[in-house]
Amino acid sequence: MRHTAARLFVLVLTALLAVALPARAQWAEPGSSGWVETAEADVRLVAAEGSTGDRDTLTLGLHFRLKDDWKVYWRDAGDAGYPPEIDWSGSENLAAAEMAFPAPHRFSVLGIETAGYKSEVVYPLTVRLEEAGRPLRAQASVDYLICAEICIPGRVDLALALPGGPAGPTQFAHLIESWKARVPAYGSGNGLTVTEAVVETGGERQQLRVTVTADPPVRAPDLFVEGPDELRIGPPQVTLQDGGRTAVLRAAVREGTLTAGEALRLTIVDGDRGLQSAAAPAVVAAPPAVGGAPVLAAMLGLALLGGLILNIMPCVLPVLSLKVMGVARLGGAERRTVRLAFLATAAGIVATFLLLAAGAVALKAAGAAVGWGIQFQQPLFLVAMIVLLSLFAANLWGLFEIRLPGAVGDVAVAHDRPHGMAGHFGSGVFATLLATPCSAPFLGTAIGFALARGPLEIAAIFAALGIGMSLPYLLVAAAPGIARLLPRPGRWMLTVKTVLGGALALTAVWLLWVLSAQVGTRAAVGVAALMLAAVAVLAARRRIGAVRGRLAAGVVAGLAVAAFTAPWWPAAGRPDAPAADAVTAWAAFDEAAIATLVGDGKVVFVDVTADWCVTCKVNKAAVVDRGAVAGALKQPGVVPMQADWTNPDERISRYLQSFGRYGIPFNVVYGPAAPEGIPLPELLTERAVLDALVRAGG
Repeated sequence: MRHTAARLFVLVLTALLAVALPARAQWAEPGSSGWVETAEADVRLVAAEGSTGDRDTLTLGLHFRLKDDWKVYWRDAGDAGYPPEIDWSGSENLAAAEMAFPAPHRFSVLGIETAGYKSEVVYPLTVRLEEAGRPLRAQASVDYLICAEICIPGRVDLALALPGGPAGPTQFAHLIESWKARVPAYGSGNGLTVTEAVVETGGERQQLRVTVTADPPVRAPDLFVEGPDELRIGPPQVTLQDGGRTAVLRAAVREGTLTAGEALRLTIVDGDRGLQSAAAPAVVAAPPAVGGAPVLAAMLGLALLGGLILNIMPCVLPVLSLKVMGVARLGGAERRTVRLAFLATAAGIVATFLLLAAGAVALKAAGAAVGWGIQFQQPLFLVAMIVLLSLFAANLWGLFEIRLPGAVGDVAVAHDRPHGMAGHFGSGVFATLLATPCSAPFLGTAIGFALARGPLEIAAIFAALGIGMSLPYLLVAAAPGIARLLPRPGRWMLTVKTVLGGALALTAVWLLWVLSAQVGTRAAVGVAALMLAAVAVLAARRRIGAVRGRLAAGVVAGLAVAAFTAPWWPAAGRPDAPAADAVTAWAAFDEAAIATLVGDGKVVFVDVTADWCVTCKVNKAAVVDRGAVAGALKQPGVVPMQADWTNPDERISRYLQSFGRYGIPFNVVYGPAAPEGIPLPELLTERAVLDALVRAGG
């Protein structure tokens, strides 16, 4: 009986220990060390052969199975991080081991560039034995850095034993070989060849220009450069030629200097295929900008026209109430007051465009993605717009008066004028910010030209855009009698203000919907509740005394501040899955799959869109999701593919840049007769889409 109890105790104790030791939660399979499990990743050592046979080298793999958004690093991690390192001390019959690195992915966060892997990676290992035919006992202590929002150094100990005797493949042989095939080939391989590498000088920064030929064509190539420790080179600007059979990659030198003959190792990556090439680039003068001054003058003209057209685009509908009320208040005013008011609004518009230009220059210098309207990808910007729209709506409903601080007070008050210049300037600023999420005809071409060049061109183009958008205001300022044709302010304005306040409130609801796609429904509903509470407090403020009124103002300010914490609320970083489209069966954007689909004889319609892009919604409602176009997209052999740019996405940014575009909406049609794609205009028409589908299909 005692023996039975003792055996039962041993069995229970063994079971408890098995549960309590997660580092060896599974039995090791033949050819594997077994998983070592951590909160961030599972790690193991696997072998392609089940025994050593008569070989003097063996192929192993260091296998990471990464959880959530954790990532590990490539051979050259970039601005931060380091790759895994293995200490083989304690191993038997192991003379040396060499680690290879599959083609990496680029991670860009706030201008910090790193290279590595998410989800899963196998680092192939070539192990040389001390004596062929003898058993191998590999003892690997692996040090690595694993990062998500934070970085954690990790260490695991792995043991793998392979007996002697005849060798045969293990169940891990295919896994290791599939990752070994992703290791960039040396010299010329995977259909890629580096034909030129030079350093261009003459601009603000040195540019490394690398030309690659490809067969099959490349779709979204990337360039990683290894050289001296102090050298940092940013992500490349890619120009595809001959349908992707030639790619020119220009990467700016962010830190350090490249000298003639500097020894570099270049790694070209296109999806899972890659190429490694040694280079000692010569230093040459940068070629002059194509067209020079005449092209710049033409682009400035397009920018003026694009800015003017922006006034009638759907993007400006949310701020129409601000424009209407600003003009209505000037009915019957003196010519000088009208002129100053419209000049102030124009100044607000131009100043905001110059501010956007400065932001674009700073982001580009930091190596971050730049684009038109990308501020709407930032939750804090959306919250700021929602707060401002809610307060403007409450102001139009008469719940409170906006009183500007003395430092930015009315210019007109100092001259005994009833109309505030700072208010008109502010309306120009606010109108411009809300009018930038969508592209307009001619605007996309001008923006693409500017963002592909230096700070001076960016500033000039953005200034021209601002002047173009402010042309109607400048016209009234030149002929102020136009404003005096409007009816004088009166009780009719109270009704108009109530209606227009509702329009602003609806705009805030739209931005809350956009916010929910970025930070989740819970956070968006929370911001909505805070703004409703703020409006309720403002409504109650009119019925209480001055002291309590000041307290109410403090409560409103506190509610507004609380709204800015929404992106950090629990579960705020897990946006809800988008609802399925009821009209068009969209496939998820996969740039690498386009060439395959076209090769199979299919026509691909790519729609780059975002929840914050009003013109995108208009295009879908007026053209894409109705009539002949909707029917054509449902035909066999046509693949509608949608790229959602609501949140920052480096793949989509690079795709837009490959066409010289930096804003949306953007649509392209591919097909056997148009493998390079047919870009469509910003404002779609049924004829334009149908014609492109027919042309692409041949």
